[in-house]
Amino acid sequence: MASTDTTPVLDKDDKDEKHDRAGRSASDTADVGAGLDALDAVTAQRGSLGEALRSKALPPLVGVLVVLALWQGAYSLELTSSYKLPSPADVWRSAQDLWYQGTLFTIVWTSVWRGLSGFLLAVVIGTPIGLVVARVKPVRTAIGPVLQGLQSLPSVAWVPAAVIWLGINDSMMYAVILLGAVPSIANGLVAGIDQVPPLFLRAGRTIGATGLTGARHVLIPAALPGYLAGLKQGWAFSWRSLMAAELVASSPDLGRGLGRFLEDQREFSDMSGVLLGIILILFVGIAIELLVFTPVERRVLRNRGLLATSK
Repeated sequence: MASTDTTPVLDKDDKDEKHDRAGRSASDTADVGAGLDALDAVTAQRGSLGEALRSKALPPLVGVLVVLALWQGAYSLELTSSYKLPSPADVWRSAQDLWYQGTLFTIVWTSVWRGLSGFLLAVVIGTPIGLVVARVKPVRTAIGPVLQGLQSLPSVAWVPAAVIWLGINDSMMYAVILLGAVPSIANGLVAGIDQVPPLFLRAGRTIGATGLTGARHVLIPAALPGYLAGLKQGWAFSWRSLMAAELVASSPDLGRGLGRFLEDQREFSDMSGVLLGIILILFVGIAIELLVFTPVERRVLRNRGLLATSK
């Protein structure tokens, strides 16, 4: 009996159709891959100087001009006495007096140096505390609520205690700064670590990145957005704590910072000087934010593909 061969035989048309389907599938896969690459790619183009000024410098300038116009309008309409609300020109003359006396830069720099050095010291102390609290559960259970409570405590509350403990000196100033800033920095790092995907940590352990090496090369870089938010808040608390300490504590050994200048003008009933002190404190806070934290934040977001410049 002859055997029957049941193997299907493909004619030329069937082979061509199969080849076309395979070609279309490969083409579709390539298109999808190209589309994903286009989504991942960030095209950064530098605009012209005029566009940069219009988009970044012009809105804040307009805001400042509006505030000055409203201020001058309230002064011109005599909504209150000039003793309580001097004109912008009066405040400007107070600034000119400090400049001609040669004390304006000294007053500002005294506070800026204390604030920045105290903040850097708070970073050195708060970062390891945050790492330990985030990674060691018993420590987190014991210290975590304390850090949260310290962060909500007004910094000025520490000034009387610091004066009694340390006296009226620079050590007291730095103690108040640390007590205000360290909890914010530590809590920011803890929040950032809590948002790190466990896969990152497992990958780090696989390549041998454990302990301090893993914290340096895996944990902190992965937690950088939350950590950066904690640093920004830590600087804000450092600056506020310093101003509170300078307002309350007075000694010739401390020098004359912005907080002390503000309190002196209040004692002299010089409202122009008081407003000048407030404006200078506000200016320093904004300048540090724009010159230090904003560029760092933009770089972090750009490296993570979260910041794109549209054409």
